[in-house]
Amino acid sequence: QVQLVESGGGLVQAGGSLRLSCAASGSIFSINTMGWFRQAPGKQRELVAVIISSDSTNYRDSVKGRFTISRDNAKNTVYVQMNSLKPEDTAVYYCYVVADGRVYWGKGTLVTVSS
Repeated sequence: QVQLVESGGGLVQAGGSLRLSCAASGSIFSINTMGWFRQAPGKQRELVAVIISSDSTNYRDSVKGRFTISRDNAKNTVYVQMNSLKPEDTAVYYCYVVADGRVYWGKGTLVTVSS
């Protein structure tokens, strides 16, 4: 079993920055993909950014140039640096990890961007 622990959410003013972290622990042989989704109130969960084992990254268009995803394979941790935050970035951010052929989700961390 794999556990994901997220941290770094909070309240920030528009234009500010936050860095989210997600550490995976447990019985892990190999992690392929790590990434972040988010879900705003009344909306569907959407992909924010993903990084695969080759360090290839992909972002949703609305965060390109503002968010940067990275990973530390030695620590089984994925990060997302979020700059120039906008009120529309307000959501619960969920970490997800594909490890040993299975998908795992974090419990989510709330990011609130005030205008």
